[in-house]
Amino acid sequence: MAEQKVIGVGLVSVGWMGKVHSRAYQSIPVVYPELAIKPRLVIAADTEPSRGEYAKDVLGFEESTLDYHEVLNHPEVDVVSICAPNFLHAEIGIAAAKAGKAFWIEKPVGRGVEETASVQAAAAEAGVVSSIGFNYRHAPAVEKAKALIAEGRIGRITNIRGTFFADYSAEPNAALSWRFNRKLAGSGVLGDLMGHLVDLVQYVVGPISDVTGMTSTVIKQRPIQQMGKGTHFDVIEGGELGDVENEDYAGMMVRFADNAVGAGAVGTLEASRVSVGPRASYNFEIYGTEGSLHWDFERLNELDIAVGRKGDLVGYTRVMASPGFGDFDHFQPGAGTSMGFDDLKVIEARKFLESFVGSKHLNSNINDAVSAAAVCDAVEQSAESGQWVKVAPVPGVTAAIR
Repeated sequence: MAEQKVIGVGLVSVGWMGKVHSRAYQSIPVVYPELAIKPRLVIAADTEPSRGEYAKDVLGFEESTLDYHEVLNHPEVDVVSICAPNFLHAEIGIAAAKAGKAFWIEKPVGRGVEETASVQAAAAEAGVVSSIGFNYRHAPAVEKAKALIAEGRIGRITNIRGTFFADYSAEPNAALSWRFNRKLAGSGVLGDLMGHLVDLVQYVVGPISDVTGMTSTVIKQRPIQQMGKGTHFDVIEGGELGDVENEDYAGMMVRFADNAVGAGAVGTLEASRVSVGPRASYNFEIYGTEGSLHWDFERLNELDIAVGRKGDLVGYTRVMASPGFGDFDHFQPGAGTSMGFDDLKVIEARKFLESFVGSKHLNSNINDAVSAAAVCDAVEQSAESGQWVKVAPVPGVTAAIR
């Protein structure tokens, strides 16, 4: 076996996603031994001291700190995971770039396209590798769908439908956390779920060129929660109410760019954080002249495929993910043994680290984040004006382009 390349890892914020990133790094030598890459967990930062201790005692980091600048300035840190709350992403992303550190950052990278573009500019000026937490594109069934479309198996793409419906804010007495504050979070479900959906369909079908949209705030007030205490999952009965400042629902009609695999295609995209029923129903339907595809994250190891319009077996066939579907065979030996959410982040870590060492460039990057943010911003503009809004192309994206 080739000598392993050790890559020093720094982490900013030891919350849920920070733990997921840490486990993903730890899995790389086991899941992808052929890469000969060994992440070394060097230092983690969190403003809560107990989380810093957890990073050392449980996650295996060598050091911890209360100041994220110590992570960025650490001489033995090569790459940084940025898992802080949304309103700190741009600040930390820019600082990471200026420190010369490659960074893997969760989305949304910024509170809108302007802030996201500021991180893009810093990364470009510093020449550092970036990767974005668009994890749904890494599902093996999604990778298979992308390949089938690129091979022309379902013909010319005609129309798509995508919905990202969740119930994580469906409880009216759920706390008024920073996620509902325009200054701290920016948009609501647009930046949170719609950004994922936009990236997903652009990755599989191609860049979106035009949108018309609408938004709605379904639950207009929530119980006030003290900053830094608890999460938006906390339920507060009988508390003082404050205004929700961003949208719970967003919907749009879209057209795809002429240079996309889906050139000439149209579609609809919807996202909601207050749906009662769907837990995490994140899905797309893609229709072509010779067939169609359907995938849902709640059944992430399955892909519904229909090819052709003749014969006695016309209609959908449910196909289980198996070796040959994306990275499936790195995790499971055969169909029917399922992968999970954390596995998608391991694939994401693999693509990031491969890009960092220069062997491949398959990861999402800051340009993809700008592209998704531009579409979401266009929806807000359209919701205000009632008009179609053009979306300028973003160079350097990993979207499906002819």
